Amino acid sequence: MNDVITKSLYCSLLSCDRYAWLSRHKPEKYVEKKQEDILQNGKEVGELARNLFGDFDLIEFNKNINTMIDETQESVERGTHIIAEASFRFENAFCSVDILKNDIDGVEVYEVKSSTEIQDIYLDDVAFQVYILKHLGYRVKKANIVYLNSEYVRHGDLELDKLFVIEDVTEIIKPREALVKDNITRILNNLNSKKEIKNDIDSYCFKPYECPFIEYCMKDLPKPNVFDIRRMKITDKLKLYKAGKISFEDLVNENINEKYLQQIDFELNDKDDYINKENIEDFLNKLSYPLYFLDFETYQQAIPLYDGISPYMQIPFQYSLHYINDNVLEHTEFLGEEGTDPRRKLALSLISDIKPDTCVLAYNMSFEKGVIKNLAKMYPDLSKALMNIHDNIVDLMVPFYNRDYYTKDMKGSYSIKYVLPALFSDDPSLNYHNLKLIHNGSEAMNAFNTLTDYDDEQRKIIRKNLLEYCKLDTFAMVKIWQKLNEICGKDINISI
Repeated sequence: MNDVITKSLYCSLLSCDRYAWLSRHKPEKYVEKKQEDILQNGKEVGELARNLFGDFDLIEFNKNINTMIDETQESVERGTHIIAEASFRFENAFCSVDILKNDIDGVEVYEVKSSTEIQDIYLDDVAFQVYILKHLGYRVKKANIVYLNSEYVRHGDLELDKLFVIEDVTEIIKPREALVKDNITRILNNLNSKKEIKNDIDSYCFKPYECPFIEYCMKDLPKPNVFDIRRMKITDKLKLYKAGKISFEDLVNENINEKYLQQIDFELNDKDDYINKENIEDFLNKLSYPLYFLDFETYQQAIPLYDGISPYMQIPFQYSLHYINDNVLEHTEFLGEEGTDPRRKLALSLISDIKPDTCVLAYNMSFEKGVIKNLAKMYPDLSKALMNIHDNIVDLMVPFYNRDYYTKDMKGSYSIKYVLPALFSDDPSLNYHNLKLIHNGSEAMNAFNTLTDYDDEQRKIIRKNLLEYCKLDTFAMVKIWQKLNEICGKDINISI
């Protein structure tokens, strides 16, 4: 067998025997999850972490792994102290070590991760590398995982020794290291099996990442089924599944949360909309004019580029603001400049656009309030004005979160991405799929984060689409607010 098992392939195939077989024999069933930002973060963090160790030799990637192995061997023989992407092969197992510290009395392994904590799969990753090195005759003195410190806040120049955490996992990985040989044999057997391997659905289908073959593996389950219940923990879903409670019919008499039962009841019995007008009226009566509808877009930096930022902190770069003034619906917006810190300009613009002591609607207000609170901490001179906005935010999600308005098409969710099409299924102007280029928050985040990679003309197009996407978010809130008023018999006469 000439299969080469890389460390990433080893970790991917480790938890599920069926995954290995499907990856070889039914690759067309693999549903790609968008992870460009994750890969880019990993690349940037890995490159930065090398600077923790001073001068280093870099083994450049080559499709011919033998070239990388030969260059690594030459570097080791020269006595190079630090080697990045040092590459080794033992039998069918191949790895590139992120950072190898090469001493006379042995080597140290440093595996760099762009996360802020150690996950179990990282330990398997390191154990695989140590297994290869030991079987090639290297004395591995220490094995480490390097990851980002979530508590680090940048002030001035990056302090790499504070940004990164280096954790010794030498002893922790030993039980996993002892299993590597048998795991590789099992994986190779699964890859080359002529018969499809069957594995039941379990926690490994969802953690640490949702499996790209999950749709294929669930193809024979009844629809809808227990995995379609919104907001239920995956551990609880799996308990029900293993007890044979799979279809919605199976779950009707289960002792589970009433909201789950409501979703099951509405979808099974095709029930009409449930509306609690009294509660909705109480909610609407708390609102006052002028009325604002606010939505932020944010992005994250694994490596904080600006002061006051921690790894993966939400950085607001854009907002849309619809507002009703003298029975006329108006709109304003802000979009930061790429390659700069957008926060202060955004904060100043927000203060200018929203009058003090006025009612502001947000959908899932904890997010908007969190953004504003962080801005207030960052800019003490703007804190009073920002916190005035913060303290006057009302959550438009409340009637849907409380199920005072519920339809079967919401499928147990109170997210605006479910509520909106449930309420306005025939309105193409409210359909995010009809937008060009950017259709959700993840795409908006990635688009802004990579704006500097494009030329001026491309940037104009992307910026235009960012504005259109965010504007739809707040216009959708206006339409939802109107709908709530309409079902309560309130005449809302505004010019749009």
